[in-house]
Amino acid sequence: MINMTRKRFVAGAKCPKCHAQDSIVLFKENGIETVECVECDYREQQTEAKVSQKAKSEVIGLFKPD
Repeated sequence: MINMTRKRFVAGAKCPKCHAQDSIVLFKENGIETVECVECDYREQQTEAKVSQKAKSEVIGLFKPD
């Protein structure tokens, strides 16, 4: 069976490492939310608890794809 991970680009997002715009993709890897840049080796992972904590203080809305 082929494991296909659905990756979604984050419109207008800028990579914190290389500063390329519209290069950030968001996906879940083993149940952990992951963002990575398609232009460089930047990658960040955060658990659901960390996402929820950020949503309470820094984020206006939280998009949860199916």
